Amino acid sequence: MEETMSMTAPPASVDTEARHARYAGFWMRFWAYLVDVIVVASLNGILITPLIRGFDLPATEPAILPLQAILTGIVYYMYFILMTKFLSQTLGKMLFGLKVASLNKTKLTWGTVIFREGIGRFISKTILFVGFLVVAFTKKKQGIHDLFAETTVVHEK
Repeated sequence: MEETMSMTAPPASVDTEARHARYAGFWMRFWAYLVDVIVVASLNGILITPLIRGFDLPATEPAILPLQAILTGIVYYMYFILMTKFLSQTLGKMLFGLKVASLNKTKLTWGTVIFREGIGRFISKTILFVGFLVVAFTKKKQGIHDLFAETTVVHEK
């Protein structure tokens, strides 16, 4: 009887973890993102602007896709990809006690992170930030980029 009972009941740690996951809502994620944008802008001011000026590169040419836009875009996406892959959070998320978590409770893979932070974030921004507003209306507080990557943002314990 005892053996049958243990086979049917889920492990207590899984049940407790699932019930106690606190998903980060729109506003918490918004403020964390705002901090991250300030960090990225600072990095661009420290790295890219002196590089462009120091080598006397044409920052605004070609007119369609200027060099400075390409370089600042690289810094933006690399910041989010590297911080999320290695720490599961950016500086903004750290400040607010948030982290990116996989819905299947596994470690974030390079593929997941690149898809979420690169492709998914680009898609969410491209459709007039509606992709981020979705966070306010989904059960697990997921943006479109989270839905694609099967991730969410949770409060750290």
